Amino acid sequence: MMTQLKRVKRPISGWLILNKPYDMTSTQAVGKIKWLYSAKKGGHAGTLDPLATGILPIALGEATKTVPYVQDGIKIYEFDLKWGSATTTDDIEGEVVATSDVRPSKGELEAVLPQFTGTVTQIPPAFSAIKINGERAYDLARAGEKVDMPPRDVQIEAFELVSHSDDVSAFRVTCQKGTYVRALARDIAEQLGTKGHVSRLHRAAVGPFTDEDATSIDEIEALELAERDLELRSLNDAVAHLEEISLDERQAQLVRMGNPALLIGKNAPISVEEAYATHKGEMVALGFVEKGQFKPSRVIVAG
Repeated sequence: MMTQLKRVKRPISGWLILNKPYDMTSTQAVGKIKWLYSAKKGGHAGTLDPLATGILPIALGEATKTVPYVQDGIKIYEFDLKWGSATTTDDIEGEVVATSDVRPSKGELEAVLPQFTGTVTQIPPAFSAIKINGERAYDLARAGEKVDMPPRDVQIEAFELVSHSDDVSAFRVTCQKGTYVRALARDIAEQLGTKGHVSRLHRAAVGPFTDEDATSIDEIEALELAERDLELRSLNDAVAHLEEISLDERQAQLVRMGNPALLIGKNAPISVEEAYATHKGEMVALGFVEKGQFKPSRVIVAG
């Protein structure tokens, strides 16, 4: 009897900027990319709803150590708000629970958007990944339990009306971590005395990564393994907003062992709150500079 050979997993590291397809969970997307790359380890930088498309940055191997720096970055969403009905999920997946014949004008919409810019208090949808007493809210909601979501303050950097009709309006919103677009759509409709839900959602940017950086699962599948590796972005790209500390061979050896390294030279920094260290362009560690020494907080294992 023939036994199937076990797939050998590789210690591959890097960022794959995926344009997540419609009707796929973020966890499924990570699993698929890990399988395509035969990667030992992987994760993503911020959940994207199954019915949403767009930027899902996937970290493989040591890139997972840089996930928080991408996850905390600014996000840009493009979405359609369908007027006239509210749903259980605040998007097209849920059942209609209320309707309205009221349709706002373009002027009324533009007048209300400033109220949803800056610091905004919102109640996240019951169907969300937020944990309530250790349970995911969407699991409780699907089980028919009443979910009391605590309100939260989110930061909306910009809110633009792209197009408008009596049936659907399109928006582009720039926001910080933790913002629920479905809640924005629901609350805008309520503010205008009507009902509405998200009928299309696309994430156009997460931190430093945008649509221009993205590739599809189909495109990755069409490549040979060696070609797939060329699609991976450097760990440095995830932390480009931090100060880079360039180390020589001796300093890099110290840092790789978890030890601080004294920085020398007239331009050597004395104190930096957050930084990353490199040797010959490759990331060695994440950390900080204190009293002229680079001190690693997370060491990057060389591949």
